Amino acid sequence: MTNQQVTDLLKKAYLDELETVMNYMTNSIVLDGVRAEEIKESLKADIQEELGHAEQIGNRLKQLDEKPPGSASFEASQMDLQPPEDSTNVISVIEGVLAAEEDAISTYRDLIDAAEEANDPVTEDLAVTLLGDEEAHRTEFRGFKKEYKKD
Repeated sequence: MTNQQVTDLLKKAYLDELETVMNYMTNSIVLDGVRAEEIKESLKADIQEELGHAEQIGNRLKQLDEKPPGSASFEASQMDLQPPEDSTNVISVIEGVLAAEEDAISTYRDLIDAAEEANDPVTEDLAVTLLGDEEAHRTEFRGFKKEYKKD
């Protein structure tokens, strides 16, 4: 792996984190119903964490003499996380969150491997930390899914 592959993965992760923020915010606003409240609160809390991830990644890119991508570089990819037509369809949002978390986990695992091969322990350490955060989010939403599937 080269330093270019590391920065390409960092840029992908940066844009993915910002897309996640947009979708979490939208879903935390549009969901309706008593059962949606816990999901909405979790999404609201995760917005700040995901923004923090983007900021950390952006700062790492700057340290590597790169710049974080701007909005012109953005192409939406989280189709599973789009707000549901039925604002009470909480399970579709849960499944969308799980899909986004799986994608993030995959990206951070690839980044860990690329950074290790490029002898970039700082990026590797950042990716390990962010991977742990994403795995924790996935675990939380897997629990929500189990609860909703009981009904």
